Amino acid sequence: MAKDKTSPADYIVPLNINGMEGRMLSMPAPKNRKREILFIYGHHSSLERWWGVMQVLNRYGAITMPDLPGFGGMDSFYSIGKKPTLDNLADYLAAFIKLRYNRKKITIVGMSFGFVIATRMLQMYPEQTNKVTTLVSLVGFSHHDDLTFSKTRFLQYNLLSKTFKHRPFNYFFRYVCLNSHVLRAVYARTNNAKHKFAQAEDEADFKRLMDVEVGLWQSNDVRTYMYTTQIMLKLDNCGVRVDLPVWHVRSVSDHFFDNYLVEQHLRIIFKDFHSAEIDLGAHAPSVIADEATAAPLIPPKIRRLLLRKS
Repeated sequence: MAKDKTSPADYIVPLNINGMEGRMLSMPAPKNRKREILFIYGHHSSLERWWGVMQVLNRYGAITMPDLPGFGGMDSFYSIGKKPTLDNLADYLAAFIKLRYNRKKITIVGMSFGFVIATRMLQMYPEQTNKVTTLVSLVGFSHHDDLTFSKTRFLQYNLLSKTFKHRPFNYFFRYVCLNSHVLRAVYARTNNAKHKFAQAEDEADFKRLMDVEVGLWQSNDVRTYMYTTQIMLKLDNCGVRVDLPVWHVRSVSDHFFDNYLVEQHLRIIFKDFHSAEIDLGAHAPSVIADEATAAPLIPPKIRRLLLRKS
């Protein structure tokens, strides 16, 4: 009898594209489901972090999630002499779609910054809109004004990311600030992390969350993280229309984005706009380890959408 596949490792395979090595998670479609779903994770991510979401989306079709350059342990653009610009990330995504899907129709689900990359890809390659049957934004955004940071926090993030994207400062950040002992001692007290660790139910759960965060910080390339933070702080994706409707999932208690402004900017870009609400208590959970935890991210309206014939 074949062994049941119950962990992300059972579905992860190597990925080599444009001279960069990484991984992708790919799950075949269940019986009678023909939809091809491409999931693009967001900032500060790995394939393992979104395993639960993959399990949920797999109910509706075949699901594939590639690493992004510089995240999840994948080689960064710096390794091939490029910078992790938004246009380069969009080029990478377009190349992956061509490699993986060829002439197949696809559903794209972009998570937060992953949706930013998907939007820019569709703007740069408008012919790709003919391949996309459904476009879903999971707490995505499109403009720096969508961010709800105070002026002080904005200046802090801007200064830190601008500083640590350069050598030798990025080495100091990686090997001193991101040392496991340092992270465990101070990270939970930072403003951004407070929302994440507020989810911990007890000391054991706190330790589990911390283990995941340490792993994420140490697997993501520091220069890429800082450079892409700069992208988000200056983002304006509203200059080019995309001839597709968008289905946007917004978190009513999102601590990163102003949902009203997100909607206005998405309406500028896309042919039509539909929304669905979830309440995650934050922008997104820090750890989505299983299907039950992931279920609230895909609200009933999006589930019904995905059940339609693609």
